[in-house]
Amino acid sequence: MYPLRYILLVNRRISYVNKNLFHTSSVLHTFWERDDKGGYNTKTSVPIKERMRLGLQELKKEIELWKKEIKEDFESDPVLAFRPGETDIMWKFGTEESLQQWVVTSDSDHNEGYSKGSLTLTNTGKGLFSGELSTKVPKDGRTKRAGYCNIKTLRARKSFKRETYLDWNNYNMLVLKVRGDGRSYMVNIATRGYYDVLWNDIYHFVLWTRGGPYWQITKIPFSKFFLSSKGRIQDKQYPIPLNKITSFGISAGDKVNGPFSLEIDYVGLEFDPNHTEEFAYEMYKAPKYIVAV
Repeated sequence: MYPLRYILLVNRRISYVNKNLFHTSSVLHTFWERDDKGGYNTKTSVPIKERMRLGLQELKKEIELWKKEIKEDFESDPVLAFRPGETDIMWKFGTEESLQQWVVTSDSDHNEGYSKGSLTLTNTGKGLFSGELSTKVPKDGRTKRAGYCNIKTLRARKSFKRETYLDWNNYNMLVLKVRGDGRSYMVNIATRGYYDVLWNDIYHFVLWTRGGPYWQITKIPFSKFFLSSKGRIQDKQYPIPLNKITSFGISAGDKVNGPFSLEIDYVGLEFDPNHTEEFAYEMYKAPKYIVAV
C-alpha cells in the first residue's frame, strides 16, 4: 500500500499535466473546412427584397431553362445521345453569351501575386485565354508561391438555381480544339462531393501545345487524369467519378514569366471503343496510416 501523501502528490502532478496539456495544445481542423472556397469566398449578403427583385427579373430565363431540361429528358436515350467516334460539343465559343459561362481568376485577384489573365473573343469568334504570368512573390510574409491564371466553367445547375452534376459516363475521352503558344497548360475537372473533405477534389492532366499557326485537336482519355486536393497530388488515386462532374477548367502556371496565349474553339466529349484502359495509375491497398488519402 502506498502512503496517502504519495497518492495525493501523484494525483496532483497528473492534474497539473492534464491541465497544461489541454490548455496549450494547438487546435487542428483537419477534418473540417470552414467554407467551400478555402478562405477565398467573395460572396456578399444581399437583402431579401433585392433578391426577390432580381429573381423576378430572371424568371423568364429560368422558365426557358426548365423547358430545355424537359426537352433533354426526352432526347437523353443513350442509344440516340451519342455515337462512337463522334464528338459531342460541351462548350463552344462564338458569342458574348458563351463567355458568360466561364470565370477568370488569377493570383492578383487575391493579392497573392502579379499575374493577369482574361478571356475574350477573337476576330474569328474563338475564345482567347491570354495574359501575363509573373512568379514574383508579394512581400507579405504569407505567400510562398505565385504565378497562375485560370478559367473555369460555372457550376452545373438546373433551372431555378438548383445545383446539379454533369453526367459523362457515356464517354471516355475529353476532346479540345485549341491553338497554343508552345507553353503547357493544365486541364482541370472538378468533382466537388457532398462532404467537405471532398470539396477540393480536382482531376488534372497536362495540355501540351505546339505553337505556330495551326490548330490542334487533343484527345485525353479520362483514365489518364490524376487526383489532387488543394493543389497536392494524392498518394491514393481513384478514377474520375464521371457522373459527378461539377466544372471544367484550364490553368496557366508553368513557372515561366511572360505572356501566354491559348485560343480555344471548343471543348467536347467522345467515346472511343478502342480505348479500354480503366485507370492509368496504380490502385493498391497500402497499410493503414502509411498512405495519405
